[in-house]
Amino acid sequence: MAPQSLGVSSMERCMCTMQTGTQMTKLKGKKNGLVRFFYLDEHKSCIRWRPSKKHDRAKISIDSIHEVCEGKKSEIFRRYAESRFNPNCCFSIYYGDRVKSLDLVSTFAEEARTWISGLKYLMAGISDEDSLARRQRTQADKNGDGALSIGEVHQLLHKLNVNLPKQKVREMFQEADSDEIQGSLTFDEFCSFFKIISTRRDLYLIMISYSNQKEVLDLHDLARFLETEQKMRGLTREHLVDIVSKFEPCPENLQHMVLGIDGFTNYMRSPAGDIFNPEHNQVNHDMTQPLSNYFIATSHNTYLTGDQLLSQSRVEMYSYVLQAGCRCVEVDCWDGQDGEPIIHHGYTLTSKILFKDVIETINKYAFTKSQYPVILSIENHCSVPQQKKMAEYLREILQDKLDLSNVNVHECKKLPSPEILKGKVLVKGKKLPANLDPEAEEGDVSDEDTDNEEEEEEEYITENNLQDENSIMFKQPKQKRCFGRSILRSFKRKVSSISVSITPFRKRKTMRLSRALSDLVKYTKSVRVHEIETQGSTINQYSSVTVMNQILLLKPGELVRLNQRQLLRVYPSNFRVDSSNFNPQAYWNAGCHMVAMNYQTEGQMLEVYRAKFLSNGNCGYILKPKCMIKGVFNPVQEDPLPGHKKTQLVLKIISGQQLPKPKDSMFGDRGEIIDPFVEVEIIGLPVDCSKQQTRVVDDNGFNPMWEETLVFNIQMPQIALVRFQVWDHDPIGRDFIGQRTVALTSMMPGYRHVYLDGMAESSVFVHVSIHDLAGKVKASRELTELRFMKLQRQGGASSAGCLLQIPITVGLLPVLNRKALTSTPLPISRVLKVLLWTARVKLIT
Repeated sequence: MAPQSLGVSSMERCMCTMQTGTQMTKLKGKKNGLVRFFYLDEHKSCIRWRPSKKHDRAKISIDSIHEVCEGKKSEIFRRYAESRFNPNCCFSIYYGDRVKSLDLVSTFAEEARTWISGLKYLMAGISDEDSLARRQRTQADKNGDGALSIGEVHQLLHKLNVNLPKQKVREMFQEADSDEIQGSLTFDEFCSFFKIISTRRDLYLIMISYSNQKEVLDLHDLARFLETEQKMRGLTREHLVDIVSKFEPCPENLQHMVLGIDGFTNYMRSPAGDIFNPEHNQVNHDMTQPLSNYFIATSHNTYLTGDQLLSQSRVEMYSYVLQAGCRCVEVDCWDGQDGEPIIHHGYTLTSKILFKDVIETINKYAFTKSQYPVILSIENHCSVPQQKKMAEYLREILQDKLDLSNVNVHECKKLPSPEILKGKVLVKGKKLPANLDPEAEEGDVSDEDTDNEEEEEEEYITENNLQDENSIMFKQPKQKRCFGRSILRSFKRKVSSISVSITPFRKRKTMRLSRALSDLVKYTKSVRVHEIETQGSTINQYSSVTVMNQILLLKPGELVRLNQRQLLRVYPSNFRVDSSNFNPQAYWNAGCHMVAMNYQTEGQMLEVYRAKFLSNGNCGYILKPKCMIKGVFNPVQEDPLPGHKKTQLVLKIISGQQLPKPKDSMFGDRGEIIDPFVEVEIIGLPVDCSKQQTRVVDDNGFNPMWEETLVFNIQMPQIALVRFQVWDHDPIGRDFIGQRTVALTSMMPGYRHVYLDGMAESSVFVHVSIHDLAGKVKASRELTELRFMKLQRQGGASSAGCLLQIPITVGLLPVLNRKALTSTPLPISRVLKVLLWTARVKLIT
């Protein structure tokens, strides 16, 4: 039952039942599960259960819940016999940054419905208490008596990084403690106390500067502020009245239609005061251009929850990445038992899941977040009978979602647009040769027609040294997944034994391909990269080449042209066994469409990736700049867009609000009060990349003041990202506190709050000014280093209609660890230059 369908009295009974508690079975894959007592806490902020060895951790915050699913749909339930539990008594709660599941079985179906409806109601944000004060009070109430003592308040202030004398805290405590029961604060009293310490001096100064020193803003003052600072246009009286009515808490101010400091603070901390343009929460790019004109959100080894060797494969990862805006998912298919194809990471100890279950999940979640096309990147290792089973499942489950349009791709001059392909699933895979007998149900495809990451491939790398115009050709057969042995072998090799072997030919490998599966491939046929040159441009080709970080050896301008009509996919190397991610920006700069990421691995690279796609409603498609779509463009030039206006970004870093202690702090909340500073980084073209930081504010994480201005000159704002990072200064280094990354084109002007990701209360208050800049922009240090490395190499071909798959690795390991390096040793000077070049590439990636 949807929460909207319940009346107020029904929902009150639902909340009461949840707070009273229910005995349910918690499944963890064990034989019988664990019987626990689950209940909603007093303030409706989290679910708790008992008994538990870790009582403080036996809870799930309502704010952390992503989804509540009815029935037996999680992987945990699949470990039990089909008839073991009544599906009407089962439900799963998906929560946390890594999307864990809490799988529960109630005694009665009515109890399960109560919890499902109640949780969905709470997730919708329907609450009668202030969420921020509620969360802080709940965490501070250590003994659970519903009130806060002076000792608990001191602990809370230390946790919030508030450095106040004890006497001052006692005075504020006594001021807020207004009821008959002295010595403790009720919820209402705590709200008063929290308001005292939270009043914003910076916002107060802004307010009185526009109110002629009055304590309130009238409608005229408010309009002047919004037009002058926030650059808002077309304001009406109705709009201004709506702002005051919505954000002003004081009845007297409402009566006079003015905004006091509390109302002004509420407005500035609302989404209206966020640095991110709210219009960019919706699709705002032209979606009618060919697919090759877009960057596409792409997942690598989608099914994995962790590393590439030992982690679990889970169906839920497909729902997670699709709902996160991903539009290209990987399906690694192998023969399974009982004729059922399975998905897992081949030649490793990762667990296995059914192909059918994955396709059912994709069918359910493909278009819940975005209506634009989903690409299934199928890695086919199956026998012909199981390939036929795969094709059968794809047709039966996806039905009209599967793109089976009767299009002659050889007659098409361009790929279809995301708009035309709305609601469609495209299958990327191998395709039978056109000259094969039409009646044949299967046929051979050569290794050059595969997109098989596991096959051994041989490519050549040209390494131009800094002084010698001659080239060295390294033969690089792609390594199979014997990671431990090959890594150890590579480290044992002596640098002086590196040698060169040039063997231009190898025996072709073939595999059998089912006609049924081949016929599902329309616009994304897998071919080898050499066919780009030999066959010309065909819009449905999808090429694979192992380059191992050598894509940067192409001239960047050539690589841009290579991308102007075809699709190109870049994926992490097999050497990233920890599922780490590389820097996607270098490949976006060259126009690479599909930069595949390990969505299961949080970190800076994935944060940058998310920020990129958020600027177009997180629909999974970003229109490339015009210079990348047609014309000549070289991303590593000092002036890549001669004649175009440059941009200057002026950021005034004003203050911080409720900055927490570092997550990995040794003493947790009991650690010392932080000394924060802000670092701002521009991520974009090499000429634009730069970092600046503020001074350090000692002993204040609750409301530090910086009042510092940072200025950045930017050549190509269309692809630039701005990354705000907050650090805690330490005598021996610095500790990471939080970050927020925003596309420059999505930044709002004026006074704005930069909320740190995953921290609803923590923010940096800034003033943003963006304007055109005349004259030549000075090259950044990063561009100078890039030129010094001479990453512009000979090679690359311009052709169309292909999708290249290029794995990226870090370091010299792939060069050292090659069986074919057995002939003439390299001079030691050349080796040192290769090492220097590789080390610098590692810094970039």
